[in-house]
Amino acid sequence: MPFIYRNLTLSPHDGEDRLPELVAAQLAVSPASLRDFRILRKGIDARRKPRIKVIYTVSFSLAEDAPLLARLAQEPDLEWQPESAPHLFAPVRSPQRIVIVGSGPAGLFTALRLAEYGLTATVIERGQPVEQRSLDVQRFWKSGVLDPESNVQFGEGGAGTFSDGKLTCRSKDPLVSWVLERMAGFGAPPEIRYLAKPHVGTDRLRTVVGAIRRYLLDKGFTIRFGCRLTDIVAADGAVSAIMVNGETELPCDLLVLASGHSARDTYEMLERRGVPLEQKAFAMGLRVEHPQALIDRIQYGGPRHPSLPAADYAVAWNNGASGRSAYSFCMCPGGVVIGGASEEGGVVTNGMSGQMRNAPFANSALVVNVTPADFGGGDPLAGVRFQRHWERQAFLAGGGGYRAPASNLMGFMGLPGKGPLSSSYRPGIVEADLGEALPPFITRTLREGINEFGRKLRGFVTAEAVLVGIESRTSAPVRIPRNERYESVGLAGLYPAGEGAGYAGGIMSSAIDGIRIADTIAARLRGC
Repeated sequence: MPFIYRNLTLSPHDGEDRLPELVAAQLAVSPASLRDFRILRKGIDARRKPRIKVIYTVSFSLAEDAPLLARLAQEPDLEWQPESAPHLFAPVRSPQRIVIVGSGPAGLFTALRLAEYGLTATVIERGQPVEQRSLDVQRFWKSGVLDPESNVQFGEGGAGTFSDGKLTCRSKDPLVSWVLERMAGFGAPPEIRYLAKPHVGTDRLRTVVGAIRRYLLDKGFTIRFGCRLTDIVAADGAVSAIMVNGETELPCDLLVLASGHSARDTYEMLERRGVPLEQKAFAMGLRVEHPQALIDRIQYGGPRHPSLPAADYAVAWNNGASGRSAYSFCMCPGGVVIGGASEEGGVVTNGMSGQMRNAPFANSALVVNVTPADFGGGDPLAGVRFQRHWERQAFLAGGGGYRAPASNLMGFMGLPGKGPLSSSYRPGIVEADLGEALPPFITRTLREGINEFGRKLRGFVTAEAVLVGIESRTSAPVRIPRNERYESVGLAGLYPAGEGAGYAGGIMSSAIDGIRIADTIAARLRGC
């Protein structure tokens, strides 16, 4: 039976092949007696820089475990874990027609979980398969020609496909491991199973997404691209069909709505149909870019050892008087800043890293909380209008062509020593007054917060840093209320899912939300 041993410490200079020897020495057993040895968790401890530690949790078994079981009380880092039986999915059969709108993490993991029960569904996606979508996005970054239906926000894999591919989640939900196992099985790096901060990278994510599509097709799913949800047909207070591209009716009994946080036309359609919506807070700000080597020195206390990952950071500051907070969001080590627009005439930024995180710059969003009181209206879509207004202001400040307004960090802070203006952002940047692209309460809070960040991270406030705007799609500005069965409170058979529904933030939590909806649907169809 497996044992777990925690708090094993190596230096960056040590190889992981030392771990069995270290465990054996700690427990006074032979290294050869350790069976099924594997790493469960790996994290970096840089609190006492430059003395960096790599901390591991491992599992193993022994042919004869009684002697070690007797010592559990004397070994605080040793734990015995009973073997758990694998979860078995009882097959479900039903004539009910299931449609999933959106092929981001919520939609894809709804489909993957339904497949475990032997169920199938039709998946419709307004954008294109990831291969074509990647070409469309590259064209936009190169030429500034936007395809409103195939871009960083819309298409197979969802918005997370063009990101760092973080799989972190504060939740201890057991479904986290299910998601990680499935992702690894579809081609994500195997170490995501145990890294404290797992990430896939945009390049590997595209491979994973394509593999999931092929798997679902083999399981009998139908996947249609270039298909936008334009209406929902209801009968007796329940979903009966949907309209696609304004012309094709698709019969549907159970509708999983996983359209993402940028499907603004979907929110508008739901409002017309009388589906309950409510305002939701989000955050908005800028993206800051530093040389990665600088962030490494700040976080590691010196040059980064080759065995260590590109350093990241997380900072936050709260103004108790105003109730505003400034904080980092979606930090991308060794990455690039990208254009993420999905509407004509609006500039949106995001960050993206490859699996190796080996680009010369680090970037992160620096954002401020935006509440419904800031929206300027009481209707459910006021937050959408707020986002759209400032995205258009950023477009104007950048001079058109989806170039982003930018400023050297020192200039934004009103400090001497302003440095050069350069950024990895594509399609390009234009030096501008960022106050023209954001409301005053955001720029004011950002300046206050950046001052505090500079105290926590010595060297953060530097002429080597550039701010690019704007970061506006941090989360949905709308929530679609649902009941304890994950069903819309206003329309039976409608299951709002993931980020677009206002119930998740990021790949992992969206995937888990989709899984829970699939489990609920399976239980419903089984008659539980």
